[in-house]
Amino acid sequence: MEETVKVNPLGSRPIHKLLLQFAVPSMVAMLVGALYNIVDQFFIGRYVGELGNAATNIAFPLTTSCTAVALLCGIGGASAFNLAMGAGKKEEAGHYVGNAITTMLTIGTILCVVVQLFLTPMLEFFGSPKDVLPYAESYTSITAFGFPFLIIGTGGGHLMRADGSPRMTMICNIVGAVINTVLDYFFVGVLGWGMTGAAWATVVGQVVAALMVFRYFMRFKTVKLTKNHLFLRGRVVGRVLTLGTAPCANQIAMMVVQIVLNNSLKYYGGQSVYGESIPIACVGIISKVCMVFFSFVIGISQGLQPIVSFNYGAGNYKRVKKAYKLALCASFVISMIAFVMCQAMPRQIISLFGKGSEAYYEFGVSYFRVYMFFICLTFIQPITSNFFTAIGKPIKGVFLSLTRQILFLIPLIIILPRFFGLDGILYAGPIADITAITTATIMALCEFRHQEYRNV
Repeated sequence: MEETVKVNPLGSRPIHKLLLQFAVPSMVAMLVGALYNIVDQFFIGRYVGELGNAATNIAFPLTTSCTAVALLCGIGGASAFNLAMGAGKKEEAGHYVGNAITTMLTIGTILCVVVQLFLTPMLEFFGSPKDVLPYAESYTSITAFGFPFLIIGTGGGHLMRADGSPRMTMICNIVGAVINTVLDYFFVGVLGWGMTGAAWATVVGQVVAALMVFRYFMRFKTVKLTKNHLFLRGRVVGRVLTLGTAPCANQIAMMVVQIVLNNSLKYYGGQSVYGESIPIACVGIISKVCMVFFSFVIGISQGLQPIVSFNYGAGNYKRVKKAYKLALCASFVISMIAFVMCQAMPRQIISLFGKGSEAYYEFGVSYFRVYMFFICLTFIQPITSNFFTAIGKPIKGVFLSLTRQILFLIPLIIILPRFFGLDGILYAGPIADITAITTATIMALCEFRHQEYRNV
């Protein structure tokens, strides 16, 4: 083990350089993934209008489900791979990567078929108003074909990063996003294909990115991947899924919140001056804009993963603790910038995605300022959740992933509007945030009081 630590830069290179090396490409990859949705939203908002914006928000839980699968297998496989490599188990490490690839393709294909078979009932369940449903159906019926490619492109990036190629992960995502942007302009802006054009642009970009990831797998650096590594093994798959449960649970929680939120916005919006569609359209835009900010934080947490996993597996707890603290400091700076933008220029941000009524802007500004008030501190939860997963304690990671979304936010979204109407949904966000932040902080402090950290 000591020999492995000396040879592998994860165990010897300065922490700040490692975090920069792994986090920056990861941030770019996450940012590019967010831009897929932002670009669609931009062109749809300008050429289709408010109903188109609302439609993308209705369809968004399906994209989130793909991301959940990608993180389940991608981060789970990467964590298992790095832990095995840190312990000197090179052959075992290859099976974690191969089984992760096969699992992603299998689940992605199943998800595509299910969506095509039950498209309309699913969109109605997601909270689609009647006037938005045709737009959502047109968009989702096409984007579903890209689900297997979206999953392998996103999840495969984590495996590539674990193999020491964070830059290649970034390149794959950038190429896909550039293609999506160019085709969005051509299909939606020039040809006027509307929702259909935006959907096809997204799928083509995802296919190209996934093909680039497949090409990399054929030349995996650390371990030579063979067909034997692709055959599923119960123990191997179980280990991958266990370690990937925390980030996956976080995405599943986001999906559940999106569904509950959309239905609540539809119901209580219909009882307000805004109507059913305006709140859904505004929240769709704002959630995707905030994804840009959170991409930086999630990128840092993902860049932290291989550093923490390897050094924890090698017993180097001083480096584990130092890496965690550095990730928190970097995330705080980025989150403060996001806070200032949310409070100071919400109307300007919303205006980028097409024009709307004064009621449209009024609700959007209120949502930005109230619901996202604690965006300056929300980084603590995902950083800490991924930290626990990286050190092989997925149960704690899963619990933290569920705190903000499932344990706190959903009950608040259901209860508060009964007393405060549509405003209750806005208040639910900051209350859930501060409660989840407190929980994550307490669990992190308890972890670092354990015996292995006392002398570092």
